[in-house]
Amino acid sequence: MTLQEMVNQAASLYSDRKAVWFDQCNDEPPTFYTYATVVKFAAELTAFLQKHCSHQGKCEIGLYCYPGINLPSWILGILQVPAAYSPIDPDAPPVLSTYFIRKCNLQHILVENDKIKKFQMSHTGWFSCNSSAVEHMGLTLFQASWSNTDVNSQVDNVNSKFEPFKAMANSQPGNTVCPEQLKVKTSEGEYMDVGQKCSLAYVLHTSGTTGTPKIVRVPHKCIVPNIQHLKSIFEITQDDVLFLASPLTFDPSVVEMFIALTSGASILVVPNTVKMMPLELSAALFRHHHVTVLQATPTLLRRFGAHIIKSTVLSADTSLRVLALGGEAFSVLSVLRSWKHKENRTSIFNLYGITEVSSWATCYKIPEEVFSADFRTDFSVPLGSPLLGTTVEVRDDNGSAVLEGEGQVFIGGEERICFLDDEITVPPGTMRETGDFVRVQNAQMVFLGRKDNQIKRHGKRFNIECLQQAAEDLCQVEACAVTWYQQEKLILFVVPSDDLEEREIVKELQKRLPAHAIPDELVWIKSLPLTSHGDSSGISRDAVFLHSGGDSLKALQFYDEIEVLVGRAVPGLLEVILSRTIEQVYTHILKTVFPDEDQLINNDNALKRKLSRNNGEEIHGKCSKLKSEINFEVVPGLISFIALSRGNHFLSTNFTKSLMQPNNTAQVGVEPLQQPSLLHLATPSIMKSPVQGHEMEKNRILTVTNKAHKTDCSSVQQLHAECSHIATAELTLFTRWKSNTRKCVDASPLVIIPFKDELSASVYVGSHSHTMQAVDLDSGEIKWEKTLGDRIESSACISKCGNFIIVGCYDGLVYVLQSSNGETHWTFVTEDTVKSSAVVDPSSGLVYIGSHDQHVYALDIYKKVCIWKSHCEGGAVFSSPCLSSSPHHVYVATLGGLLLAVNPVTGNKIWKSFLGKPLFSSPHCNEKCVCIGCVDGNLYCYTHSGEQAWQFPTNGPVFSSPCISTLTKQEVFFGSHDCFIYCCNTEGNLLWKFEATSSVYGTPFVFQSDDLKNKILLAAVSTDGTVWILNAKNGTAEGVAKLPGEVFSSPVVWGTKLVVGCRNDYVYCLDLCITGHKEQRGC
Repeated sequence: MTLQEMVNQAASLYSDRKAVWFDQCNDEPPTFYTYATVVKFAAELTAFLQKHCSHQGKCEIGLYCYPGINLPSWILGILQVPAAYSPIDPDAPPVLSTYFIRKCNLQHILVENDKIKKFQMSHTGWFSCNSSAVEHMGLTLFQASWSNTDVNSQVDNVNSKFEPFKAMANSQPGNTVCPEQLKVKTSEGEYMDVGQKCSLAYVLHTSGTTGTPKIVRVPHKCIVPNIQHLKSIFEITQDDVLFLASPLTFDPSVVEMFIALTSGASILVVPNTVKMMPLELSAALFRHHHVTVLQATPTLLRRFGAHIIKSTVLSADTSLRVLALGGEAFSVLSVLRSWKHKENRTSIFNLYGITEVSSWATCYKIPEEVFSADFRTDFSVPLGSPLLGTTVEVRDDNGSAVLEGEGQVFIGGEERICFLDDEITVPPGTMRETGDFVRVQNAQMVFLGRKDNQIKRHGKRFNIECLQQAAEDLCQVEACAVTWYQQEKLILFVVPSDDLEEREIVKELQKRLPAHAIPDELVWIKSLPLTSHGDSSGISRDAVFLHSGGDSLKALQFYDEIEVLVGRAVPGLLEVILSRTIEQVYTHILKTVFPDEDQLINNDNALKRKLSRNNGEEIHGKCSKLKSEINFEVVPGLISFIALSRGNHFLSTNFTKSLMQPNNTAQVGVEPLQQPSLLHLATPSIMKSPVQGHEMEKNRILTVTNKAHKTDCSSVQQLHAECSHIATAELTLFTRWKSNTRKCVDASPLVIIPFKDELSASVYVGSHSHTMQAVDLDSGEIKWEKTLGDRIESSACISKCGNFIIVGCYDGLVYVLQSSNGETHWTFVTEDTVKSSAVVDPSSGLVYIGSHDQHVYALDIYKKVCIWKSHCEGGAVFSSPCLSSSPHHVYVATLGGLLLAVNPVTGNKIWKSFLGKPLFSSPHCNEKCVCIGCVDGNLYCYTHSGEQAWQFPTNGPVFSSPCISTLTKQEVFFGSHDCFIYCCNTEGNLLWKFEATSSVYGTPFVFQSDDLKNKILLAAVSTDGTVWILNAKNGTAEGVAKLPGEVFSSPVVWGTKLVVGCRNDYVYCLDLCITGHKEQRGC
């Protein structure tokens, strides 16, 4: 029996029942396919693949997609070829996905149509596109083209990245226990053969959290018994709804999907981004779709948070009938007791297994009495009994069976066999070691921990997971992780559930654990990182700082502490912290501090970045010779607009047809780059109270009629005037609208105002939820939303023609999206994270953007080519490039402390200056000079020829980018971490400074209002969420408000509206209203 045969049997019985639901969790209604539709589409795909794929012997077909409505049909269509499907994660680093594609020797890959550009960019030269797309199925077939010499060299480079692990591979869990049985033999009958036609169901790889990632080929005979037995245990019927919680690259997803589709039940699919949003996810699962069966890792369950688990997931009236937890050590029972309502009837199971013997090996149903308040507290949840066809053994260090006591788990079975890596044949009954240790007591196995988590401390041996379980048992701890740092220090990382002190936790742990298990140090963190498979990664050497609760500020603190610790500067350290693993940070320090002591660095640590290190310029893609001023080819429907972005970056284009030009070109009227003074000519004045459509009440609470969002007057706290901040104030700020992005908004908004009256102004902003939003500036209605490949901290910019916005992403891609609907026009692949914000040259239309791969790129988004890329020598490019029109320069700053002037046409470096400390600040220039802030606490000013004109000191790091506006006769405004907002002139003299309530990370914004006696105002935001409106001439406060979250975004002002992002997941639009002179308050 195969998986596809089981699905077809169910489809014949339940053809009209709903097989799959897809809910985007937005304003669109969910969609569904019946079993008949799933089978019909699968048959179409099967016919296509049988026609275009060579499938002699074993056939494996890659599937490059996100979960969606068509997913079951795509998988079923591949299985019916017959072929095995191999899921490829579009969000995986290209070098990693390429390695696994090559390692699996995949000859054919089906790519979701809206992922084609991303796939092609990530695997340039490796695959050729079949001319036929799959009709109605949203897929395109790519075929391997391995013969290219350059490609082969790339394969070698990719393979070399993983070479250091090969020596470790044979000792890793999952290998066959008997060495003599590992020999590859070709005799038939005695061995299971990977090449047997129709034998394989799917191919995937392990997560790598327990060692080297391994390729795992899974036969139908191995996985089908799992499906059949769990269906029986969970008592699945056609009335059940199961949730596809696991990523496709994690084998429990097979169990989730096929338990549903072989039973006549329904499978619910949601976008990956929704899985990271507890409120939206819980509403979809339990309020809208009434999910009855949920399989998840304990970490994924904890991500809901205690409140949602109590009120929804395990409430008295929950729809959830079965909760199956697996993939990690089972949650502490006392925690589950606190979550589970006393009238809740959800059956909870503990699942255990390893991917090397896909998928689950044992199952244990927790008796209901265990959750009663008076049940004994020392009860440990067993792993349970072996599933159908599975053999589980516990062995000691000598390989002898353990009937009572402690030992390591081995899993196998006559037909529960998978093929690992290059295995061709495997003896029936092969047992795989797991690396997991258990205690056998009364014929039950209790999990103790992993082999690699055993440590010896204070002369005594114990498993650090015991500490983790004891900490999780505390009601004050939401989640935690433990690391044995350099085999010297035991550190406990804690996500607190409420306010608590370190001594409280230590005191409670001392009651539960022996002295040698008490941690040396406790570290508070906001959340635990998850692996791509949804389990807790702990704090492993492969953890990436930014993905483990870190941010730019913490990275800088970490960087400073390391330099103090080693007693010297460590060049390039900051960009390694920001983009590499903890182990690579450690290796970088060793190589720098001890360059001659190679023996300190193990070979398996020497993973080298596949990045170019040439000192000269490199040409990438098609090279084009450009003049400084050119006419560019434009797409139909040119848009005349004004664009505003952080720091008073201002672009205005007015397209007028010319009889002197060909039909496909246009003359473009562009405001000069260095003329921000024009801003007040285009900006509407601030309206006097009463405002049209608004009503000012006596308590100055503003009510806004808004069909998209109701005004949340509580979300912006009005601050009373204080002597230290406000003497008199004429402005009051109120929330006009706020838009939920579902994750932190660190990016700054881009505001576009079309000249056409029929087109409304738009705000474009991205967030950590991976989404870009286009929001109506007036109403707050979302015009469109687009999910990108990873979190977005880059601020968007508009193309010269107005038809596209350009934004960088953590996945290393630069996205060019249609400004009207968010559809992808083009993606360009860099070799690392893109936090830099793009800038467009109004003369040539070229887009300039930096990357953490240490390059700055010049892109022609119309021809979809990279004109040039230039290596910046001094480290990652975090900040945004700055364009000067005269002289025609691109200024670029790096985390290595370099400020460079680059020729915008050729990419050649004109001059460079080393400032000695990292540059997070973006350069900003006028016709005389270029200014930039530095974490050494100074604002630096350079002439356009590269000479330092002056430096202005503050008492804290300067992350804020300078704001230069001719509205204020060449003053320079910026913030510092010393909690002051500064104004100095272009000769470096202080004009005024204003003390804010916390550090100032964002860039100030200058604007003018004729209705305030022609006052020129400055908007700035401190990191505690306080929004300041200051008089730009003297620094006195004219208005203040408080947002309910931290702010690292920079404000943008248009007319009466101030737009800024907040770390409470919202982007805010505040109305600035004149209320007359406030009475001065006493101190």
